[in-house]
Amino acid sequence: MKKFAKISLAAAAAGFILISGSARPVRAAVLANPIGFAQDHDDRRDRDDRRWQEPPSEFDEYARRGFHEGIEGARKDYGNHRSQDPRHRDEFRHPHVPGEFREAYRRGFERGYNVGWDHIMHEERR
Repeated sequence: MKKFAKISLAAAAAGFILISGSARPVRAAVLANPIGFAQDHDDRRDRDDRRWQEPPSEFDEYARRGFHEGIEGARKDYGNHRSQDPRHRDEFRHPHVPGEFREAYRRGFERGYNVGWDHIMHEERR
């Protein structure tokens, strides 16, 4: 019963603050369209967040694969507190692609790794 009273009191206080006009304009927009406002904002941010992960259009299949695996390599190195160097990754040194496509894969991997690392560092500063 005490828990219900605390929740009810907190809800009443929040409602009073919002109704009293002391709420910021953003909250008013959220109240007017609580799902649509947040959803639209999140969709736009998700699209923008994913755009950096797209490999350059001139990359072939193996370079695109290397690009994506390079991003993952950067995430792993950052998460494991390793130095920033794509050439230290096993995927870079010994790619699992046919021999004639290794250079394209490595070019894509290195680019993806650097893009991934830059993105991680940019996010870290926020």
